[in-house]
Amino acid sequence: MYRYGIKRVFDVVVSLIALPFLFFIMIPVAILIKLEDRGPVFYNAPRLGKNMKEFKMYKFRSMKVNAPDIRNKDGSTFNSNNDPRVTKIGKILRKTSIDELPQVINVLKGDMSFVGPRPSPLGNKDRYPKEYFRKFEVRPGITGYNQAVLRNKSTMEQRITNDLFYVENISLHLDIKILYMTIVSVIRLKNINRYENEKEKVGL
Repeated sequence: MYRYGIKRVFDVVVSLIALPFLFFIMIPVAILIKLEDRGPVFYNAPRLGKNMKEFKMYKFRSMKVNAPDIRNKDGSTFNSNNDPRVTKIGKILRKTSIDELPQVINVLKGDMSFVGPRPSPLGNKDRYPKEYFRKFEVRPGITGYNQAVLRNKSTMEQRITNDLFYVENISLHLDIKILYMTIVSVIRLKNINRYENEKEKVGL
């Protein structure tokens, strides 16, 4: 019952309660992003969700306008402490995960859940092993088991293992545990980037 009904009810109720309070954070952040380089406030990233349906995932823009899309050898998104593509305000947003707050709108729309495997970028399907497509049986999440444990430090192999573990073990208890672990990870500023500096990036 939780997986196929109650979880969605929780998502809607919590989204409706949280959004008015989040606006007190999101409005100043939007102003700071705009003031830094006059570029767009949001980055609407195309992602694959439940049943491999494509949707636009809302994020506060943390990179410079028209920054190149750089991937690691395993297809995962490249990130490092000294990534020259990231704006000054973007570095703060990433450390605190505030850049992810607009995804509450995706949760309310039904594209995402508060907890689930992170949405997949387009173009990686050919890299996925057959069993990994099970992740598309559930809504992707703002946070998930992989994010709670490794955040941005994970390799594609670790992400596959952790995402499948979640899909096979969805429960209210697990979701609460993941939310708690995520909050602790963000407060402690753990595993923000996979690489410590730009020179460590793979395949470039």
